[in-house]
Amino acid sequence: MSAITRRTRRTAALLAGAALVVLTATACDSTGGTTVSTEAKQTAASAPAAGDAAAKPAESKAADTKPAEAAKAPAKVGDTIALKSTLEKGNTADVTALKVVDPAQSTNEYLTAADGKHYVAVQFQIKPTGSKAYSEAPWSSAKVIDNQGQAYGPTLADTKAGPSFQTPTNIAAGETGKGFVVFEVPDGTKLDKVQFSLDNGFADQVGQWKIG
Repeated sequence: MSAITRRTRRTAALLAGAALVVLTATACDSTGGTTVSTEAKQTAASAPAAGDAAAKPAESKAADTKPAEAAKAPAKVGDTIALKSTLEKGNTADVTALKVVDPAQSTNEYLTAADGKHYVAVQFQIKPTGSKAYSEAPWSSAKVIDNQGQAYGPTLADTKAGPSFQTPTNIAAGETGKGFVVFEVPDGTKLDKVQFSLDNGFADQVGQWKIG
């Protein structure tokens, strides 16, 4: 089977999956609205030690507020954001935007970015934290945004940055999976943010990371 044939079948599967999600999301009655989550999940390494408060009782009020202020700083590439599904209560995951490769070179000399454009690859890590396994298409869940507010959706290219996610990607609850999502953007574009959401991109909660 040729690479082009495999890619055509992969494209058809992704489009069919996206159409099914659209129909499902339309049928559901969502009582909330879309929210963009930019707060990184606090890790054990970043959390204050249990004895710190007792050991430093004389610290000023201003000093005491610093940990809270730091926790509210916008998430950046390398941070983890806790995300939840709109469609399934038990579908939650810790998602990390691990790195951005810009530009990223195609693995196929016959499938390259259009003239005046180039590929950008973003590596994500997904860890289901609820009762449900993660079984979605990360390809349809991400986008990048430039410093002018223009958003760019994913493309099916594979790059030398590393392996792309499989379609669908299946990760058991508590386990971790990694993969790249690829985007095609105009040359000279200054990317500013990357976004990711569950429900194949249709969840009301959207995670957002600052690039750079």
